[in-house]
Parts: sequence; structure tokens; C-alpha cells
Amino acid sequence: MTELKTAWKNIVAGALEAYARERGVEAGPDLVSAIVIERPPKAELGDLGFPMFPFAKLLRSAPAQVAAALASKIAADPAAGARGQARAEGPYLNVSLARPGICGATIAAATSPGWGSFGFLAGKKVMIEFSSPNTNKPLHLGHLRNNALGESISRILSAAGAEVRKVNHINDRGVHICKSMLAYQRYGEGRLPADEGLKSDHFVGKYYVMFNKLKEEDPRAEEAAQGLLRRWEAGESEVIELWKRMNGWAIEGIKATYERTDVCFDLYDFESDTYELGRAEVLKGLAAGVFYKEEDGSIWVDLEDAGLDKKVLLRKDGTSLYITQDIGTAIFRHGDWPYDRLIYVVANEQQYHFKVLFEVLKRLGFEWAAELHHLAYGLVNLPSGRMKTREGTVVDADDLMDEISALAAKEIEEKGREGAVGDMAGVAEKIALGALHYYLLQTGPMKDMLYDTEASLSFTGDTGPYIQYMGARASSILRKHEAGEGNAVKGRVRFELLCGDADWNLVKRIAEFPETLEASAKAMEPSLLAGYLHDLAVDFSAWYRDNPVLNNSDADLSASRVELVRAVRATLQAGTRLVCMPFLESM
Repeated sequence: MTELKTAWKNIVAGALEAYARERGVEAGPDLVSAIVIERPPKAELGDLGFPMFPFAKLLRSAPAQVAAALASKIAADPAAGARGQARAEGPYLNVSLARPGICGATIAAATSPGWGSFGFLAGKKVMIEFSSPNTNKPLHLGHLRNNALGESISRILSAAGAEVRKVNHINDRGVHICKSMLAYQRYGEGRLPADEGLKSDHFVGKYYVMFNKLKEEDPRAEEAAQGLLRRWEAGESEVIELWKRMNGWAIEGIKATYERTDVCFDLYDFESDTYELGRAEVLKGLAAGVFYKEEDGSIWVDLEDAGLDKKVLLRKDGTSLYITQDIGTAIFRHGDWPYDRLIYVVANEQQYHFKVLFEVLKRLGFEWAAELHHLAYGLVNLPSGRMKTREGTVVDADDLMDEISALAAKEIEEKGREGAVGDMAGVAEKIALGALHYYLLQTGPMKDMLYDTEASLSFTGDTGPYIQYMGARASSILRKHEAGEGNAVKGRVRFELLCGDADWNLVKRIAEFPETLEASAKAMEPSLLAGYLHDLAVDFSAWYRDNPVLNNSDADLSASRVELVRAVRATLQAGTRLVCMPFLESM
């Protein structure tokens, strides 16, 4: 569809330039750049719409007059006629595409092995950092949004042809980690996760929450946690041993959640290994005059000319901050794997931090810093308000998956579909994951969102399970056909039979998949693809309800529609994978 739009844009541009010459107007580049392609509001108006409003003043003609003149010129062009027909509809020039060739080409492309993989980012290397959990608690709903965004964008960019490396920078040091350790020292009594029947990351998280109890009992608890951090930095063996043990529990449990939610990484790195990387770079910047030193010995950068204020990069005692670490890590990563772009998937609360980081790296002379990008996203809130880990009011990722899976299993039972789905527990888990990821991705990243468990799991409406059900419905039709059911087995595929409005509208929707993927990749916006999949599912639902597939009286039309179903199924299968939704053959 992208190629067709480009071709018609060129045809319209040629007609505009010819009309401009007739009007005695010089057609500069601004004339062509003003051409906009829209989708007509009704299918009967055509497939492409070109509004003529932008040209009225320049051409000294009413928009409707421009549309009529262009339609006349295009009608006289045989090459344009082979691609479709143009007609004036008031102030619009509407185009009806030549259907037979497009139907065959679209279905052939959609049912080929390469559907869902396009090469416009071929040769590009993209690193994506996401998740970045702390090792003092399990993953929660906020992490799930981060993970869904990072994983989906990674898949979309890979499908667009880029070589993608997914990186998880685990925050495994700091006073927050020491708070869990201190509470465990006070209350744990040497117990193991298995002793309390807890998943290992939940076990660690329990003691992080219990630090509140410790503060109530001991007014010096915060000071003690800082002291424990100093002992860790000094390499005290007893502290290091406990730190390794508790971090091991946390990471083991977090990785199990990644596996359950179909998220994976090419590389894990740890703050404990990287937090000192930036110090030398900051000192180099100081020597080069990029940074300056205060009287107390701390090192700063002045970014006021960039609207970013002044920022400390090294404390007066020479210790690093988050910004110091991130400077060193970005430089190390580019040296290790020279990326064309590095994307940080981090909540929008850190927008200022990343603006400073990118500006500092530019001032240090790294040209690739212009290709660093912060993909910010909003909070996920509960009906009861904002989540707070210290108060134990978060929605735990594992508990949420358990809840959604149980609700999905209940829905299967109530519909009497246990026999049809086979492995009910496995299917329920996949429905839960589809519901969760679609709900988290259908909203643009920058918007805060309210998570509604029951709404996300609905089998009707704008939800993941609805899209999954349409994929299962298409699969069911194809299974019946392959088993010899219906009139299609007697027919011959003739794509020219799919030129009726109902079939054609579905073909057009399928043809939009590559350009939607391209738009999603360029904008790093999975919600565009999620919205497309819902539209395709809605179109398919309406189509197969009103248009017989297997049992049409015309065997050739029936066989041709089977291929159209095959194209829908392939598109749903490719698209759902890109937004981290399991595709289901039965539901």
C-alpha cells in the first residue's frame, strides 16, 4: 500500500504542476510537499483521498475547481488509468485503486514467509535498555509496562530490519538494597525462601517492606542502612556474602517472571560492576575544560545555556552519582558494540536526567550522542491511587498474572470451551498475557494509565483476548478447510473474484500492515500497531459473519476467500507477536 500511495502522490503532483502552469503559477517544491493523503470517510467514496484546500490560494481556484481539473487531467493519462480511477468529490480528489492486481499481490505477500519482516532499517544497530529492576523487590505492574514497551519496540525494530541488542541494567547496589539486608539481619533468622514458601524475589521484597517496622523500633535504622552501604563499598566480607545471597534470590525470581511474561535479554549488566565507569570520563572532561570544580572539590557541568541548570557529576569525596555511572556506561557500550542508536526505556520522571546525560555526552565530543533517545512512559495507577513499594501497596507482577490467568480459566469454563482449547491452564496463561500486554501497549507511552483487570480480559471490545479470538477463529476456518469441509475444496483460487466491496475492504486493511509497522518503528509507538490489530480483528469479524467462506455456492469464490482468511491469520499472527501477545490456534 505504501508503494501505491507513493505512486498516486506522484500522479497527483504531476497533475498539479500541469494545472499550475495553465494558471500561470510557478509550481515550486512547496506545492508538492503540501500533498496529503487521507482515508475517505466512506468506502464508497474511494480508497485514497487528496484534499485540495492547501492549493486554493496559490492556484487562485476554489478547492472543488482544483479537484475537478486534476480529475480531468488524470483521466487522460493511460498510465494512471492502469492504477485506478480518480474523481472529484467536492474539494477532494478521491482515488479508487485497481482492485484485481492488488488483491492477488497483497494475499501473496501476506501468506509468504517474509510477511512481518521488512528491511527499511537494515544495517542499523540499535541497543535498547529496559526493565532495570532493583534487587530489593519483585517486579510490579509498573515494571510490566516498561517490559512490554521495551520488548515490543525491540521486536518491531527487528522486524523493520535493525540488528537489536536488548540490555537489562540491574540496579543491584545502593542504600535501598541495604535496607532489605538490614531487615533480614534483624528478622530473618537465617531462613530461606523455601522455608516461608515464597518465590525468592518475593522473599527479599518482604524484608524491604519490613524495614518500615525496623524504623519504628529503631530510630537509627536509616543511619544503620547507610553504614551497611559504607561497609559494602569497603568490601567487608560478611556484608558482601549477604549481599550476594539476597541479590541471587532476587534475580532468580525476577528472571522467572521474565520467562513467564515472554521477555528476554541479550545482555545483563549490573550497577555494582559499572557504577565507577564514569569517574575517569568526568576527570577527562574536567581536564579539557568541559566541566569545572567547586571549592569543596566536587565537579560540575554548567548547562544553563541549554536550559538545564548546573549539575554535579562527582561528589566532593570523589564518589559517583547515577549520572556519572550512566556517562561511563554509555561510552563503554558504544565502544563494545558501536550502536547507531541507544534507547532508554525509563519512566517520564527521569526526563531531566536523560536530557542532562545526552547533553554531557555531546559536550564530551561523542557524535553518537545525537542518536541517544529516552523513551519516556507514564505511570500505571490503581483505582485506589499510586503504588508505593515501601508501603506494600504495589500490584505484584506474579500475583497479577495469577489473577488474570484464573479469570481467563473461569471464562473458558463458563463458555464450555475446555475440550476445544485442550490445555486449559496453558491457554488461560496465554490469554492472560495477551490481555495484559495489549492493555499496557494500546495506550501511548507518555500517558499515565489506570489498570483495570476485568476490562483488560474482556473477550469483546478493544482488548487482547478479542484479537486472540479472531486469530483462533481464522485458524478454525482453515483447519476445517484442510480437513476437506466446505465447497472451497472444489474451487479454484481466482483473486479477481475478491473485488467486491466486502472482500476489498479486508484486503486493504491487510495491505496496511507494512506501513503501520514502519510508522510504529519510526515513532517507537507500539500503540499504533496495537490499534491496527484491533481494527483488523473488527473488520474480519464483520466480514466472515456476512460473507460465507467454506460454504459459498460459488466454489471459486469460496476457495479465494479461504486464501483471504489465510492472509488475515498470517497478519494477526505476525502482528500479535510484535506486541508481545501469544497467538492462539484455539480459544
